[in-house]
Amino acid sequence: MALTGFGRFSEPALLVLISLLDGPKHGYAISQDLGGLTGRRPGPGTLYGAISRLEERGLIAAEPGSVPGARRRPYRLTEAGLDEARRELAAMSELMAAARRRLRAATA
Repeated sequence: MALTGFGRFSEPALLVLISLLDGPKHGYAISQDLGGLTGRRPGPGTLYGAISRLEERGLIAAEPGSVPGARRRPYRLTEAGLDEARRELAAMSELMAAARRRLRAATA
């Protein structure tokens, strides 16, 4: 279940997964965290759209005891979400390694 099925929402979805790696957060806290990590906060439609799709696919889940529709509903990674984050980050790591090799070659 790769994030590639998210289309143009794959980056926001991955950022949400990354934010949740250090524990459960509600939407506003995720937005704040992403602002700190990336220097830009996703708009509400982008953020909550990604959260909704991640939840539908079982990659994140509302914390037990959360009230559906509540204003501050914390989400956590599921095992599937953690596995997906690992896969996506490993792929990014490989891409970065290739980019660094090409950069070294281009500047040699």
